[in-house]
Amino acid sequence: MGVGTILWALIGGAIIGLLGKWIAPGDRDIPLWATVLCGVGGVFLGNWIYVEVLDFDSQTRGLDWWRHIWQVGVAALLVIAAARLMGRRQRV
Repeated sequence: MGVGTILWALIGGAIIGLLGKWIAPGDRDIPLWATVLCGVGGVFLGNWIYVEVLDFDSQTRGLDWWRHIWQVGVAALLVIAAARLMGRRQRV
């Protein structure tokens, strides 16, 4: 695994994690580093579920939107779990 792969995983994880945090319900907040970790986990786990478990391996040109939807959904579940474990209530 090269430095470029790690960098792309962190950038993609940050984007996927923020999207997952945005759609996750709840009034608890987690730190940015935890959001990025949830996003990286969502990228890897969502991709694994999409390809290995559901046996989808698209041959589409361009972006594979279904793969990204699975990644964001898994990241949202991870954000919910992290918020329950370490989150603090947001002040209104």
